[in-house]
Amino acid sequence: MNALRDSHCTPIEKGSAPLDVKRAHELLVQVPEWQLAGDSKSISRLYRFSDFHKTMAFVNALAWIAHQEDHHPDLEVGYNRCMVRYSTHTAQGLTLNDFICAARIDALLER
Repeated sequence: MNALRDSHCTPIEKGSAPLDVKRAHELLVQVPEWQLAGDSKSISRLYRFSDFHKTMAFVNALAWIAHQEDHHPDLEVGYNRCMVRYSTHTAQGLTLNDFICAARIDALLER
């Protein structure tokens, strides 16, 4: 059982405080391939694929998760790659929702 992967996002009110850097580092342990931005306001991960079809299949699956969780990442998509970046705009930084979605997206590629 993965606590983050099995959790769901909750609404974040505008002006809510973002996670502090210490808590962000604690949560990164559960999504080890994600990286914390230098300003500690976002996390990102680059996913690589063998071709465009697999990349787009991943993007579509990711979009479904984002829709279900009502928490949407910034994406940079190319032929065989997808950069995913999460941040909670209403908190102007990271929240638990960002890490939940990161874990749920990572689960797409688990075998």
